[in-house]
Amino acid sequence: MSDIPLIKDELIGRTVKITSCTDPTWDHASGVIIDETKNTFLIEIEGKVKHIAKDIATFTFQRNGKRISVPGSCLRYRPEERVKKAR
Repeated sequence: MSDIPLIKDELIGRTVKITSCTDPTWDHASGVIIDETKNTFLIEIEGKVKHIAKDIATFTFQRNGKRISVPGSCLRYRPEERVKKAR
């Protein structure tokens, strides 16, 4: 079991579900994160690659058998900086 908080862990390759979003077309979409920038995730959903802004959605991840919901605004860092800056 990892002691690293999810927001400081590597997210690329994880399955994610968008639990709420200001754009209703994204609600309840799920897929695999294939890339990440400071402000966006690149998610493969149903065989198509989609960009979604982090700050407009709440994301749910599975970790150690538990569902963890994280507001996208808490993830708005470059992947390499999130380890140091995220709280």
